[in-house]
Amino acid sequence: VQLQASGGGLVQPRGSLRLSCAASGSLFRINLMGWYRQAPGKERELVALIRSGPRKDYADSVKGRFTISGDYDKSTLYLQMNSLKPEDTGVYFCNYKVNSHVPGYWGQGTQVTVSS
Repeated sequence: VQLQASGGGLVQPRGSLRLSCAASGSLFRINLMGWYRQAPGKERELVALIRSGPRKDYADSVKGRFTISGDYDKSTLYLQMNSLKPEDTGVYFCNYKVNSHVPGYWGQGTQVTVSS
């Protein structure tokens, strides 16, 4: 599985961005698709996750502001980010995995900077 994230950039507080993750390879085995972010000096953290079902989970810090979605064939994963805050700044990574017990596949990351 290969993943390519895009859509990051510089945005002012309260602005919006839409991230995309293009996926290719053996996607039929994938059951979990998610977005993670890593801020400078901090560990990578889960932002949003889609599970087979489909069930969607969000970090408390982004609930009500971010929406994760994906194409039916898992070829593209999206993250719509609204009402962005400076603390949302970081490198955003997409991740596909078969189950929660494996690290899965990572995209290269896309930088999101929220600043006035």
